[in-house]
Amino acid sequence: MKRLGFAVFTLASVTLFLAAAVWAEGGLAAFMAHPALIALAVATYGFGILATFTAGSLSRGEREDKANRWVIVAFTLLSLADGVLPPWTDRRGLWTLGGETVRWVGCALFCLGCALRIAPVFVLKNRFSGLVAIQPGHQLETGGLYAIVRNPSYVGLLITTLGWGLAFRAWAGVILTLLTIPVLVARMDSEERLLASQFGEPYEAYRARTWRLIPWVY
Repeated sequence: MKRLGFAVFTLASVTLFLAAAVWAEGGLAAFMAHPALIALAVATYGFGILATFTAGSLSRGEREDKANRWVIVAFTLLSLADGVLPPWTDRRGLWTLGGETVRWVGCALFCLGCALRIAPVFVLKNRFSGLVAIQPGHQLETGGLYAIVRNPSYVGLLITTLGWGLAFRAWAGVILTLLTIPVLVARMDSEERLLASQFGEPYEAYRARTWRLIPWVY
């Protein structure tokens, strides 16, 4: 039942998110007038369906940093703004950049970001939670994407957000992507403190040989 509830919640959220974007773009006809936005909608639903097969959750696990729950509220507000502001400015021709090519670049980045966002959830399985928490039997993941970057899913989130904004040719989308960064940093700070307290030296050694978010940059 929990998996069914998660699937219903995920698909309902995707539907509402897209509905808000369609409304802000000026209606279904205006939205469908751009092939890149049609592809964006298909990709959004496709990855939403894929997400229902993951084991991600909001489990509090054995130990949780409850002080970091404000990040979920911040992400929710940013997501709501992202669903409405870029299509709204696109509809009115405000703070836009480029033309249809930019839309397709944005759609491609959106797909890449979603793939990077979801792949780690499949890897971590029940260790992946929307809350900062240590799950039962929690073990460090240091292979695959995690051998290079400690937070590949967050890289995917940033690329997804930027791609969505560019699909609507919106500078507002670029700004919202930048606003997401400090929230992600706060989240990563919390996670790393918890993991360091749980795993000690092995985690410190792992942290010393990997990048936090972007290879050779940060």
